[in-house]
Amino acid sequence: MRGVLIKWVINSLAILIVTYIVKGIEVASPITAIVAAFVLGIINAFLRPCIILITLPINIFTLGVFTFFINGFLFYFVSKIVKGFVVTGFWPAFFGALLFSIISFLLSLLINKEGKLEIKFINER
Repeated sequence: MRGVLIKWVINSLAILIVTYIVKGIEVASPITAIVAAFVLGIINAFLRPCIILITLPINIFTLGVFTFFINGFLFYFVSKIVKGFVVTGFWPAFFGALLFSIISFLLSLLINKEGKLEIKFINER
């Protein structure tokens, strides 16, 4: 349970960071970012696998690049569900989803299995 909460906080922080970098994405408050991260997590857990399965032939043909467009669409879709989370168009959603994934991944690297902040160096084992 603790891991889910930590992931939720990380995704909320990633959404807040994305709003400062990508023009066309706005969040009304940190609470809105928390709600948007929750809704995005639920949609990514349940709806995204179905969409990827349906679009599997396109994904295979594009060598997986189409997944970026699916992520952008879902990011835009969340903005239509959560009030205060505004994405002005598809391209801000596309780049926002891409940046969100990168930031979320990098922040997740800082958390160890016990849920504590751990900064690892490259030569450390």
